[in-house]
Amino acid sequence: MNTQMYKPEGFFAGQDGRETFYSQSALEKAAATGKILEAQALLCDAEFSLYVDLGSMKGKIPRSEAAYQPSGEEIKDIAVITRVGKTVAFKVIGFSLENGETVALLSRKAAQKACMENYLMTLCPGDVVDAQITHLEPFGAFVDIGCGVVSLLSIDCISVSRISHPRDRFYTGMPIKAVIKNIDYDSLRIYVSHKELLGTWEENVSKFEVGQTVAGIVRSIEPYGIFVELTPNLAGLAEYREGVLPGQRAAVYIKNIIPEKMKVKLVLVDAYGSAAPTDYRLDYFETGTHIDRFVYSPAACERRVETNF
Repeated sequence: MNTQMYKPEGFFAGQDGRETFYSQSALEKAAATGKILEAQALLCDAEFSLYVDLGSMKGKIPRSEAAYQPSGEEIKDIAVITRVGKTVAFKVIGFSLENGETVALLSRKAAQKACMENYLMTLCPGDVVDAQITHLEPFGAFVDIGCGVVSLLSIDCISVSRISHPRDRFYTGMPIKAVIKNIDYDSLRIYVSHKELLGTWEENVSKFEVGQTVAGIVRSIEPYGIFVELTPNLAGLAEYREGVLPGQRAAVYIKNIIPEKMKVKLVLVDAYGSAAPTDYRLDYFETGTHIDRFVYSPAACERRVETNF
């Protein structure tokens, strides 16, 4: 199975497909082989059909073909409208004449159904996949895990370092790695996680040494101290100081690193401005395609923090 054809919308099968758009014969061949292509949705008409530019002709995705609904429910208007200006994946399913011009009939639904049946339903918990952030909610992020099929990444699964909202970590359109957490075969819903790919406590703390002053982000203010994120999977505690706000950038002095207690003690030197997801890079420590078990806590620590897939 070629899983490369089932990437998130925007960076998968259509990379070599532009040549397909240049002639009707090439599009007919794509229809015959079931090849998945992609292009930008340029407009949505009054009947909620999406149109794309295929170079040699227009492409039309009728409302009924705009998305795969395993439950059989009718697709909502907003789900179609919000695709305008964005890349959509599709299969060519036929041709028709509109106002004397040949138009390619396309199906995003068929592409998503093929992705679900031939790829996503063959995955298992612990498999690592490419994903793309589609939108953010207070409770989590929704991510495209293939051809526009969306999965939920709950806020508690984003990172070990606590955040108040997924926008503290991600932005819409951001490409990320994710790991399959659970698959509900009855509803055909897939849930993913992210924190298991960002390294253990020891892997993250190895970047730092006692005596260094480093940059961080203030994540939460408690009566007993201020939690400052050093990396997405590592935070330290500094003493409480008035006037400091969550989301601010910070300069902190590393006072002590205690593996037995899984703690990093900090001294807050300064807090200023506000941080954004683009202020740092996500470093993925897990480079394989599958993990069975993730143990975050160091061996010397009595407290056990782990995930078993």
